[in-house]
Amino acid sequence: MTKADIVEIIRERMGFGIKESTDVVDHVFGILKKTLEGAEKIKISGFGNFIVRQKGARRGRNPQTGKEMVISGRRVVSFKPNNVLRRALNRTEGSEAQSAIQEG
Repeated sequence: MTKADIVEIIRERMGFGIKESTDVVDHVFGILKKTLEGAEKIKISGFGNFIVRQKGARRGRNPQTGKEMVISGRRVVSFKPNNVLRRALNRTEGSEAQSAIQEG
């Protein structure tokens, strides 16, 4: 799914025009970006949490030359789904059958 897909879904479901839908999506992503840039946690109920983690420097290898090098530390965004989303993702016919077998 792309940003354009999200704009189109909002346009269809909310009855907004393309410009209004694009503005809504741009504003939401802008808020998320600014919040994460400030290293603040984003908690979306029923969905999950976005957090900024600091990764330390580490040793690695240049894949082209094989030469050892230091990979600098950096900040990364991590997403942790909450239980509602996790259950929805794992609700499949196969997992239901497996649960029934385990429950006996």
